[in-house]
Amino acid sequence: MIPLSLSEIAAVVGGTVVGDDAVTVTAPAVLDSRQAEPGGLFVAMTGEHADGHDYAHQAGQGGTVAVLGSQPTPLPTVVVEDVQAALQALAVHVVARLRNGLTVVGLTGSQGKTSTKDLLAAVLSQAAPTVATTGSFNNELGVPLTMLRADMGTRFLVVEMGARHIGDIAELTGLVAPDIAVVLNVGVAHLGEFGSRAAIARAKGELVQGLTPGGTAVLNADDSRVVAMRALTDGPVLTFGRAEHADVRVLDLELDRLGRPSFTLRTTDTSAPVTLPLVGAHQALNAAAAAAAGLAADIPLDAAAAALATVDLSKWRMELRDLAGGATLLNDSYNANPDSTRAALDALAAIDGGRRIAVLGPMLELGDDSDAEHHSIGKYATSRADIVVTVGEAARPIADAAGEHAVVLADNEAAIDWLRDHLTSDDIVLVKASRGARLDQVAAALTC
Repeated sequence: MIPLSLSEIAAVVGGTVVGDDAVTVTAPAVLDSRQAEPGGLFVAMTGEHADGHDYAHQAGQGGTVAVLGSQPTPLPTVVVEDVQAALQALAVHVVARLRNGLTVVGLTGSQGKTSTKDLLAAVLSQAAPTVATTGSFNNELGVPLTMLRADMGTRFLVVEMGARHIGDIAELTGLVAPDIAVVLNVGVAHLGEFGSRAAIARAKGELVQGLTPGGTAVLNADDSRVVAMRALTDGPVLTFGRAEHADVRVLDLELDRLGRPSFTLRTTDTSAPVTLPLVGAHQALNAAAAAAAGLAADIPLDAAAAALATVDLSKWRMELRDLAGGATLLNDSYNANPDSTRAALDALAAIDGGRRIAVLGPMLELGDDSDAEHHSIGKYATSRADIVVTVGEAARPIADAAGEHAVVLADNEAAIDWLRDHLTSDDIVLVKASRGARLDQVAAALTC
């Protein structure tokens, strides 16, 4: 964050300083007091179950020098009526101060956003200082917090943007209009809230509509709903994918014994070999998206390919771990939807070993299609796994479809006990579910 005194912050957000208004914030803003940094700003939100103002003292112990909140705290505080609106206004102000030297890349899609964001951050950071969304913090709070991490040295700002309603991404691009907009796919994640894939496509298209004048859209050539978004912009368009007409094309895709992809990225002018340290064939398309966005930012293809070979993903996304008893864990427990679950099951099937065990919890926010989508995953899982372990009543349609392959367990504790009793040395176990199921607890128990 650029250095700002509390009096400056108060002027920007329309607040009142309680305490020393000469205190200067020099480090990023945080919502979690446990993440406080020396010189930082603690944003005190009042929620249904907790009041952030109660944690201001803890943030101060971590080095926070000031608070943005709706009431005074023990630390110098900028008091405002609407903390979220003030946070967003502050973020807009900071990015406006930096805009002449900053290229903003926005990214969205029904699945693969966070992995692609990590890949893109690796591509851009090898060329110049880059700030990217932490984890999947991609909503009306996460986007301004990401923006506030930029400073005078930042040249690329990568902002993941999520949506649960039409208009969500338009609001986010209203905070920070991208110079490059990457749309990965239109799937069925959050179908229950959107109502149709056409509505999801409309929501994702808001990223393209929010481009700065002359900005570049980077679109998935393999997804007809995404390709159609070229009509939403008068600016340049780059496409990526396996399709013959893609501007950045994935060719010669192969997987090693651990399911890690190697392939060639080809444009009309050049090509580059890529070997990813990640699990899953689907990561090749994510890498192509990152490389295409890199080209839009003037990063040569060979430089992008070299950076992709070194990437690390955010936690709980296709993490491959050796377990103490000799089994292998594929931890993809952060979130799930039907498309990402199929990709994870494909990755499980691609890894050499003994029995393949898919531990699957519910996929949330699928609306009226929930039972049918879970049933479809159960059918698919039987072609990819030897044993399909379902966790929780909401995942029962998966077990119903898996039939004799299924093991039905009531909760995470039961899943942990079953795995500890049944895993053998050559087994490969996938853990996958929507965030609300907290199957990361199952994965964590196996690594203890």
